Amino acid sequence: MHGTMLWFNLDKGHGYIRSEDDERLYVARDGFLAGQHPEGRCKGRAVTFDRETGADAPYATNVSFVERDDPRRARLRSSRGGSKL
Repeated sequence: MHGTMLWFNLDKGHGYIRSEDDERLYVARDGFLAGQHPEGRCKGRAVTFDRETGADAPYATNVSFVERDDPRRARLRSSRGGSKL
């Protein structure tokens, strides 16, 4: 599934994700894939995850951040050097 990080509290070790279906899912620090733990601000970042059903509410596991190429940076890279035919 795909979604967006709503917030993540590094001190408490948990946060929430909003899924494409507009569902709010709990995510714990151990719900992230290796090397994908949130650092600093992650609000609004795109994520992929698996949805699990818990006793109290649904939660996300195997969470991974989706790398998006910033179009402004892409324009800057293309204007630097590159071969012109």
